[in-house]
Amino acid sequence: MIRPFLAATLLAAGLAISAQAATFRWANDGDVNSMDPYTRSETFLLTFNSNIYEPLIRRNPQLRLEPALAERWEQVDPTTWRFHLRRGVKFSDGSPFTAADVVFSIARARGPGSNIAAYFASVDQVTAPDDFTVVVTTKLPNPIFPEEITSFGIMSKAWLERNNAQRVADLTSREENFATRNAMGTGPFLLASREPDRRTVLTRNPNWWDTPVHNLDRIEFNVIANDATRVAALLSGEVDMIYTVPPQDMPRIGSTAGLRVIQNAELRTIYLGMDQNRAELLKSDVRGRNPFQDVRVRRAMYQAIDIQAIRSRVMRGQSRPTGQIFGPGVNGFLEANDQRLPLDVDGAKRLLAEAGYPNGFGVTMDCPNDRYVNDEGICQAAVAMLARIGVRVTLAAQTRVRYFAEVNAPRFNTSFYLLGWTPNTYDAHNALFNLAGTRDGTRGMFNNGGFSHPQLDSLIDQIAVEANPARRQELITQTSNIIRDEALYIPLHQQQVVWAARTTVQLEQQADNGFPLRLVRVGN
Repeated sequence: MIRPFLAATLLAAGLAISAQAATFRWANDGDVNSMDPYTRSETFLLTFNSNIYEPLIRRNPQLRLEPALAERWEQVDPTTWRFHLRRGVKFSDGSPFTAADVVFSIARARGPGSNIAAYFASVDQVTAPDDFTVVVTTKLPNPIFPEEITSFGIMSKAWLERNNAQRVADLTSREENFATRNAMGTGPFLLASREPDRRTVLTRNPNWWDTPVHNLDRIEFNVIANDATRVAALLSGEVDMIYTVPPQDMPRIGSTAGLRVIQNAELRTIYLGMDQNRAELLKSDVRGRNPFQDVRVRRAMYQAIDIQAIRSRVMRGQSRPTGQIFGPGVNGFLEANDQRLPLDVDGAKRLLAEAGYPNGFGVTMDCPNDRYVNDEGICQAAVAMLARIGVRVTLAAQTRVRYFAEVNAPRFNTSFYLLGWTPNTYDAHNALFNLAGTRDGTRGMFNNGGFSHPQLDSLIDQIAVEANPARRQELITQTSNIIRDEALYIPLHQQQVVWAARTTVQLEQQADNGFPLRLVRVGN
């Protein structure tokens, strides 16, 4: 009698979910750019593709680790991690998920074209003792390895081989392969259609291994680059949610019946970077030398930036000025260390004169116009501020797909740029390793300025393996102080995560700006 009763209960529950199933329409100012989750270490691309491809370990709404494709894991010894895979999971084409897919995916993520090789910088070897066990051996102890792979989605070895997409297409060179516009994972949603720079449609995966929280049958993601048009689409009911909200429109949206503004402090830090590697800048009127190799020039640039003006006028108060390349919420952040170099226009002019540029110089600034909150506005403000000290900046603002192809590896065709970084491990080492380490193929992957600082490399290596919290914090503080004092970057602020949605939409806003559609419900 028990089995028929349970079957009837489950059937009734299934019918209830089906009856409540909904379409969710949302918009952003820029596109995902690729369906391949290894092509770019960018929050929006990674969070969108996580609805199709799943990691071994994921994060819950509070950003704590929880099992996903791995049911459990343990550190066998200081350099060995063992992952026990979930049984019975299938890719959406019906093929089984096994350890071979994990081993192949890690190798692909570490290979040519990948933009996420840094996730596995500490890895020495990956093996599969059986179909449901994966063993990862690291070169040195890495106590936060599970934290480093929560954005790493597993792909099907057979699907990639069948479609000749074993190698990651290099997005910075605008390469494409089958995985660029197609997708096939184990996640809660399936890719139904893809129109780059216009619309991408997902549908519910009826055979997903997990219990759905969402009630979505269809998801329509729309690219609406213009701020006013995007807000109008929300106000008119054309879309249910917008992911990027212009600060100037927040009061209007918040006072409109049936709509709400959702905001929270974000972990991302926005900063300016400078080419400190080339003997002569690519985009400057200075010949025969590189002004950014002189610390006096870098400090002058830093001290010319009025961060409070950017906060009040450009960000409308929706930012937190910062002096470090990582902020609150990241392990290793201390308020006492978060000190900026002071605003000092006259002092900046003196520094430029001492460095041999009494009349300033010209340089081009690369900037996205559809990636961060008011990114082009921030760059325009910086152009005006630097003009006060004689630095003549030509602004090159462009869409994210063109921008990232220009400034990121392997091209690094930039002299001066704006970028943002969220440590996907929520640990300072991630920012330091990726942004301040000497580029070697995995370390310094996003050190777009190309500087090499042996003392920083040594400190970053020590941070990676230091188990004593107090000593580790000392090392992080030393590293942050060097970056500030030598003005290796010009940190600006942590922006607010600001979304807007209809009051009938239930969702989870995370501090990393991740947007898991598996947690969205639409209804009264």
